Order: sequence, then structure tokens, then C-alpha cells
Amino acid sequence: MRRIGVAVALLVISGPIALAQSAETRGGPEIWDTNRDGVYTCDEWKGYLDRLFVLADRNHDGKLDPSEFATVRKAGGILADAEFGYFDENQDGKIARKEFVEKPNQFILQFDRNGDCRVTPDELRAASAPKGPQGPPVRPRDVFH
Repeated sequence: MRRIGVAVALLVISGPIALAQSAETRGGPEIWDTNRDGVYTCDEWKGYLDRLFVLADRNHDGKLDPSEFATVRKAGGILADAEFGYFDENQDGKIARKEFVEKPNQFILQFDRNGDCRVTPDELRAASAPKGPQGPPVRPRDVFH
């Protein structure tokens, strides 16, 4: 679980290419990339959340209360700072499996350029590529000689 925290920190600090590079140097991609192909999919994310839900649902009632949700946060990584209310959409004080598993992944939302619910290494590279000159172009008459 610590791997996800390191990967997310690198993402924030160094951009998406650092995430891909750190995954390679660690010997594999993030923990929710179950087939370890370096492509991060919505299905893999939902599978990861489902496994985490089962782990946290200690009383097996199909819902997480705040104390059970603490297990999700203790797992670390991407969800270490997650807020209970973010997942509890109907505000009933419990998080149903569907409320938890169906939440979209912000990483995928940010980097999935073509909307196919997959983030590929090419999409990560494109996101970190220079975007060209910033600001208005410099005109010769604007330069002090």
C-alpha cells in the first residue's frame, strides 16, 4: 500500500511521467494495475476498490460505517486522505458497496485523453510533454535593443 503513496507523491511533485518511471524502477506499476501492464483501467480501479471494501467491511453487512472506513484510510496510498462524506453520496452515515466502488478515479479522469477508461503510457507521456511557449509570442518590436 505504501507504493501507491509514493507513486501519488511523485505524480504531484514531478508529473505523470515520474509516476510511470517510478513504477518501472519499483518493479511494477501501481497496486491496482492488476495485470501489471502499465495501463491503468477503470475495471482495475473498481476491482481494487471492491477488494478494499471487502477488507474494510468487518461485519459483512455490505456497508461501511465510519469506523470501518478508517480501515480504508489506514490502507494508505491514494485513499489515505479520503473523506467519508465523499463516498457517502446519500448521506445516510454508511457507504454502500456501490457508492464506494463506482466512484471514478481522479487519476483516470485527468489523464485518459480519449475517454476509453484507460490511461496508457502514451497518454502519460503526452500529459507531461511541453505545451509550447507560454504567454504571448515575443514580437521584435517588444524587445529592448
